[in-house]
Amino acid sequence: MYYNKVDISGVNTSELTVLKEAEKIDLLKKYQAGDKSAREKLIKGNLKLVLSVIQKFISRGENPDDLFQVGCIGLMKAIDNFDISQNVRFSTYAVPMISGELRRYLRDNNPIRVSRSLRDLAYKAIQAKEVLYARNRRECTIEEIAKEIGAKTSDVVTALESITDPVSLYEPVFSDSGDTLYILDKIGDKDSDADWVDELSLKEAINTLLPREKNILFLRFFQGKTQVEVAKEIGISQAQVSRLEKSALDRIKGKI
Repeated sequence: MYYNKVDISGVNTSELTVLKEAEKIDLLKKYQAGDKSAREKLIKGNLKLVLSVIQKFISRGENPDDLFQVGCIGLMKAIDNFDISQNVRFSTYAVPMISGELRRYLRDNNPIRVSRSLRDLAYKAIQAKEVLYARNRRECTIEEIAKEIGAKTSDVVTALESITDPVSLYEPVFSDSGDTLYILDKIGDKDSDADWVDELSLKEAINTLLPREKNILFLRFFQGKTQVEVAKEIGISQAQVSRLEKSALDRIKGKI
């Protein structure tokens, strides 16, 4: 992977330090009290957190240096907006902020154009998701996100889906002993030649039935009536209905 290399965006990853939670809180208090140097220490002490978050985005073909820099922007936003009074670990708050910044970056660089209103709604939804996660310390539902931003649930779903990265038809979904199954292999065509042949064969088979047999099948399978109800309607016994129905179905099966 890219992250085995020592240098990324001019940062020597082998020299990065990791702050303890108590050290983070202490530096956050100093920064919020006006100590600008504390902010720099917080950034440097959480760069490994940025590296860990961008790993799940590297498979999209983006330059890791660019992702790292965007992730650092998310980290700085987390530092600037973290509420010390909340009983939440800094990393719990920062990870969704970093992920959100990366998703926005990938969304804005998406080759498929999405309307501004949809992008703005998706942006609000992502922000709300981050806020709700930090507040409740659990993944939130679409309904909770919609309520948080005052939007319809269906609109939120549409907005979020509009910024989802497209998937290639040649994306592998399963591989066993070199025999790879791609998404393309899982897609069926409802209008294929085989479907047309089956439909024509069925129509021809039904046309060979007697009018009474057609009527029985219509009442049974299109109107959902029982054999007893069909028998009363056409004036024969239930046993006769059963025999005629079975005979008609057997002939249809034999024709197809």
